[in-house]
Amino acid sequence: MALTAKLQMRQSQALVMTPQLMQSIRLLQFNHVELERFIDEQIEANPLLERTAAEDWSAETPAPAEPEAANAGDWLQSDLEPSAEAIAAKLDASLENVFPDEPGTSEPLAPDLAAQWKSNLSSGSVSGEGFDFDTIAARGETLRDHVAEQIAFAFADPVERLIATDLADELDEAGYLRADLDDVAARLGVERGAIEAVLRRCQGFDPEGVFARDLAECLRLQLAARDRLDPAMAAMVDNLDLLAKRDFQSLKRLCGVDDEDILDMLAEIRLLDPKPGTAFATGVADAIVADVTVKAAPDGSWTVELNADALPRVLVNQSYLARVSTSAMSGPDKEFLAECHQSANWLTRSLDQRAKTILKVAVEIVRQQDGFLAHGVRHLRPLNLRTVADAIGMHESTVSRVTSNKYMLTPRGVFELRYFFTASIASAEGGEAHSSEAVRDRIRSLIEDEKPADVLSDDAIVDILKESGVDIARRTVAKYREGMNIPSSVQRRREKRALLASSA
Repeated sequence: MALTAKLQMRQSQALVMTPQLMQSIRLLQFNHVELERFIDEQIEANPLLERTAAEDWSAETPAPAEPEAANAGDWLQSDLEPSAEAIAAKLDASLENVFPDEPGTSEPLAPDLAAQWKSNLSSGSVSGEGFDFDTIAARGETLRDHVAEQIAFAFADPVERLIATDLADELDEAGYLRADLDDVAARLGVERGAIEAVLRRCQGFDPEGVFARDLAECLRLQLAARDRLDPAMAAMVDNLDLLAKRDFQSLKRLCGVDDEDILDMLAEIRLLDPKPGTAFATGVADAIVADVTVKAAPDGSWTVELNADALPRVLVNQSYLARVSTSAMSGPDKEFLAECHQSANWLTRSLDQRAKTILKVAVEIVRQQDGFLAHGVRHLRPLNLRTVADAIGMHESTVSRVTSNKYMLTPRGVFELRYFFTASIASAEGGEAHSSEAVRDRIRSLIEDEKPADVLSDDAIVDILKESGVDIARRTVAKYREGMNIPSSVQRRREKRALLASSA
């Protein structure tokens, strides 16, 4: 059979990821801080977009009717944007066409009412208070600043001051020195002995324990500053691995002390700070802003609302568009305004649909986890993304994006939406499955309530849980216990016996 080239026509369907579609998907994943940053960038690049204070919104302002999409996939894939030619033609229209008469009246709409509010779906009210200067946090003193002040007074020699400054640059956020002294000596061209001499003086700086190279040295510096670094305490610091294992018998033998002394030494160790540098500012922490609020309704149900403070209020300034369109006579100017108008309409529509999608997902989560809201974590039900997606008619990936970095304010606190999605653990009696988070809470409670003479092993915890209807394996109990930083039964027994001996 001869191979020949020929033309064929085929018809097929494919999803094209346009830049706006990709950006709409990204909007779902943005948290409050990222969304505000993105909107600021859009406002800076688009002269037709602006923010307006909450008090500028009036109930009489007509809200545009938005098409109700069946699911997130529909609104992401739909082509709702007008063409550039249509917008360019609209820009050539007069003010009467840009701001048509309101139905039933002969007076045209005022230009200030033509600016349409978007992204204000919540029924909650927002206070119109003025700017609060108390919300501006002053820049805190960093560890680097604190150490630099002490270096200026501690070292008069320029070479020693240079060495100390170089060592200070190698401090991490916890206050530990993460530099090799040989590398520092080679880089600065000085002897290692000079580096060690400067380091010993820097290790006497405030806070106690700064410039330590490991945990044992950090504790040793703090104990020396308090004049408590005796041979017994030094032996305990040199054997922190035994302390972590709660092997008090070995520690008593190495330190040469009795039960009462070992307990006093443990109490002193607990008073030390293993990370002295964390007391200083390391950066600005973003406050968590809840995207959804849940309140108890008078009839016993739950009211789910979007947090008005977390909704960006973006204004498409139609009056400014009409004013500048009269002077935009050249082709490039009209094309630029058309692109700006199209981008502004897309952004406001996308923000509206983003808020609707978040609310829809949150309502279904509250419906599924009403037992948790009413009675606590023991009543948290197993839940996965597919269950919520099928219930609200969305794709599983859309629900995953919505629940990422979004928070819900409930009567029991603020929780990330992903917190409510937990694995399922089968019931021993064939009934309803149990949530993994509820099982973790049960394990924690059993260990907290255990007595020194009856410390529960992992096998004992498995038996207790099976009696209450939870079918769980021993390795799963061990995994949950280690994930909660709870030591093994052997280590807990040693510690409880030591505490019991001290109280006696």
